[in-house]
Amino acid sequence: MKKALPIIIALVAIAIVFIGIGIVRNKGKQTSQRRIAVIPKATTHIFWQSVRSGAEKAGEDIGVKIFWNGPKRETDREEQIQIIEDFIVQKVSGIVLAPLDSKALVPKVEELFEKNIPCVIIDSGIDTDKYVCFAATDNYVGGIIASRRMGKILNGKGKIVVVKYVPGSASTTNRENGFIDTIKKEFPEIEIVDAQYGKDTVETALQVTEDMLTKNAELDGLFACNASTSVGALQGLRSQGRAGKIKMIGFDTEKALIDGLKEGIIDSLVAQNPYKMGYEGVKAVIDKLDGKEVPRRIDTGVELVTKENLETPEIQALLR
Repeated sequence: MKKALPIIIALVAIAIVFIGIGIVRNKGKQTSQRRIAVIPKATTHIFWQSVRSGAEKAGEDIGVKIFWNGPKRETDREEQIQIIEDFIVQKVSGIVLAPLDSKALVPKVEELFEKNIPCVIIDSGIDTDKYVCFAATDNYVGGIIASRRMGKILNGKGKIVVVKYVPGSASTTNRENGFIDTIKKEFPEIEIVDAQYGKDTVETALQVTEDMLTKNAELDGLFACNASTSVGALQGLRSQGRAGKIKMIGFDTEKALIDGLKEGIIDSLVAQNPYKMGYEGVKAVIDKLDGKEVPRRIDTGVELVTKENLETPEIQALLR
């Protein structure tokens, strides 16, 4: 037994050494794993949850850790700026950002550039070129698609209103401009009698819609430019007893909007691909870190959804 004791001690010592090496290696792997922050305009809407799903799938496929945080409301620019600052302090490897305001977020995006933290912009543009790439819907084209649909269903004549979103949001401003410009250019007998900002909640969009409906007894059509304004506009049409009487075109694919489409009280919806925005945003950051060439612009696509094409495989895949 006495002779065996030194051998046992030696074996235990060797085992401890190998365990220690394993721990060090594991720690090295953990600390070297890239960490990508994804910052949406807000965290509540289904649209942003779809962005998150795409980002997390990209993280899973590529092998990076995804951090997700955003403001509670899509008008809280200061909170979004603070979130970026917090992620800078945490020394994340890169950031995917949907800027709330095309101007207010410029200093932070340029700070990321100066600190060599790759930043990919998604969903909504920003007034600087200090970012890796922009992955988003072609929102102006989305507005054109909606306007041409409106021209078709009204046979080129009628009175309509537009429920805008908020000033400073590049994505929705482009949709509004695409819609309004095309109506004026291609459908001169369609009159836009009113256009107001619905702001960032369903409740405010409902109030604005009711106000426009009250002021305009004779209306033929309504265009709303994002998820919250579309849901609020739909509720406004219902509350005024004019759902189905006024042709409505919305933007995005919240469940309430799809239900309205199925009922026939919404004519059509312009659909984006937020999942792809999240996925391509994370992938672009990693490609930049790996020294790969990254396209300056990634078009994530836009489709018109109607009751007739709702059940097609292509549209169902987009909605999922």
